[in-house]
Amino acid sequence: MAYPELIKLEGTSRELSKAANKELRDRKRVPAVLYGPEVEENLHFSIDELELEKILKRKQTKLQELTIDGKIYKTLLKRTDFDPVTDRPIHADFYVLSENHKVTLRVPIKITGAARGVVEQGGRLFQPMKFIRIRVLPTNIPAEFEVDVTELMIGQSTHVGDLSMDGIIPLDSLNRTIVNIRPPKGKMLSEFDEAEAEGESEGEETAEEATEE
Repeated sequence: MAYPELIKLEGTSRELSKAANKELRDRKRVPAVLYGPEVEENLHFSIDELELEKILKRKQTKLQELTIDGKIYKTLLKRTDFDPVTDRPIHADFYVLSENHKVTLRVPIKITGAARGVVEQGGRLFQPMKFIRIRVLPTNIPAEFEVDVTELMIGQSTHVGDLSMDGIIPLDSLNRTIVNIRPPKGKMLSEFDEAEAEGESEGEETAEEATEE
């Protein structure tokens, strides 16, 4: 399992007022807050908008080495608010990680491989889940969950319970489907079940004939 890369980020303390926040945004800086189980008082600061957008573009779990006024914090970007018109980030929440406290987060799912059900049978791949919610100690936070779909045929699926989660508590049901392979449009799953059954039957007859010889 891959672990997240730690991205370095610089923050600057800020005033708490609407006017100050507007001025920061005009200067392409995003108001932010820092908090956590071992943080005595929330710390209000700002970060460069472009640097934040670089982090947001990464699909993996987002961990940062955040420096504010010369002090370094290992953080998790928990939440980002966006302007409904411009879609620019207007506020960010950073959670300070503690080795002894589990954290709840969403981890992205990465699909790898080309499913046989798509390549060989013309099926369609559906991914109902893009993220998995987990609770975990900081040392075990994964960058992402990889799901190899290579061997999946039409009618087959991968579920949350199929993933390796040592030291991780999944918060989504283990029965939830992550990805499944459906028949081509206009086809029924039963058609492929029957074809598979016929193939197995022919294989059994061939084996019997070989044994008799």
